[in-house]
Amino acid sequence: MERRKFIKQTAAGAAVLSLGGFTATARSYRNIIGANERIRAAMIGCYRRFPGLLDGLSQLENVEVTYVCDVDAHRQEAAIGKVEELTGNKPKGRKDMRHIHEQPDVDVVFHATPDHWHAPGAILSMQAGKHVYVEKPSSHNLRENELLTAWQKKTGLVVQMGAQQRSAPASREIIQDIHQGAIGQAYMATAFYTNNRDRVPNANKIAVPDYLDWELFQGPAPRTDFIDIAGDYNWHWFWRWGTGETGNNATHELDVARWALQLTYPQEVRTSSGKYHFKDDPWTMYDTMYATFTFPDEKVINWDGKSRTGYNTYGKGRGTIIYGTEGTVFVDRDGYQLYGLDGKLARERKAEGEEAGTALGGGGDMTTLHIANFLDAVRGKTGLNCPISEGAISTNLCHYANVSSRENDVPLQIDPTSGYFTSEQAMKQYWGREYEAGWEPAQP
Repeated sequence: MERRKFIKQTAAGAAVLSLGGFTATARSYRNIIGANERIRAAMIGCYRRFPGLLDGLSQLENVEVTYVCDVDAHRQEAAIGKVEELTGNKPKGRKDMRHIHEQPDVDVVFHATPDHWHAPGAILSMQAGKHVYVEKPSSHNLRENELLTAWQKKTGLVVQMGAQQRSAPASREIIQDIHQGAIGQAYMATAFYTNNRDRVPNANKIAVPDYLDWELFQGPAPRTDFIDIAGDYNWHWFWRWGTGETGNNATHELDVARWALQLTYPQEVRTSSGKYHFKDDPWTMYDTMYATFTFPDEKVINWDGKSRTGYNTYGKGRGTIIYGTEGTVFVDRDGYQLYGLDGKLARERKAEGEEAGTALGGGGDMTTLHIANFLDAVRGKTGLNCPISEGAISTNLCHYANVSSRENDVPLQIDPTSGYFTSEQAMKQYWGREYEAGWEPAQP
């Protein structure tokens, strides 16, 4: 099927299959654009995730990219050219997202920045009255998720996290079936990700390149000297800016597991983690983690994340296995398989489109459908598939595991009703973070 037609038909079907999400309030209706109006979008962050998001936007009708933003002048200039090539429209470029938020010809903002900018940037957008699509993880720390959800409630704006599998027709179908008892009572899930990431190059302190605004790159993060590998993908492996593989990819798979089991906060989190590969390189955190989240009613989610060894323990590079009293489901971006208690395949569905699995940046039909769902919610035509209220909880699971890892895999006790640590020391040390003075996210 021709791709544009597939996206339009599937987006319409996904809207009908909505499993909840955005609920319009009197305040939010004032912020919703008319169902037939053209939406003007700004894209912040023009590197790894940018091509996938832009490809999705270019497949949809009645949307225009009016601004692109990046602290790297070279990447911003390339992004302007790419938008013009794909859409025929030449956007304006700004290196400081705060200037974009001042513009009247911006209705929605896509945030595809390093992790430490996700929540602060999204909050700035909401303060300016803009609807937000924020990539995963929704935040750099637990407190920022509180702020994000509070700002969304205060403003009534549409805020979606980029957990695109929530918009995949095959995934939505099987999750709905699980909720309706297809495998009996779902009681456990194993989410996993495997990649053979190579050695990180040595980090060298050098003069800041003239095309990079290092001050804006750091933004909310405490200041440090520039290193030559910070502006590339490798910021993921430094706590100052990144959230590790757990924040990077577990967010997706843990979200599917939590969605399938209909869970909120755990009561205990245990991890076994370590840096086992290329021990002399600048990677500053674990590269391997096994985490167990125990929830009320004896439900369990496991996370098996291996960043630097290519052995596919579960047969594929990523996915989620859901166990029930009457069967098991394997679901990933390629579709799903449902097995009976005898281990035999009972039913399967392959994804109609394509979505990148472990490739850097990702992108594909799920991303396009997720963007379409976001824009339709902005127009008031449907509910969000992954509103920030849901995305923030899934991101919190990643933060809990990271905290346990940073504390030498000490088990953590969580209040399952509030999501707070039961330890006052853990709350004080890990609930938030230290910000550069003057860059703290605003309180709602």
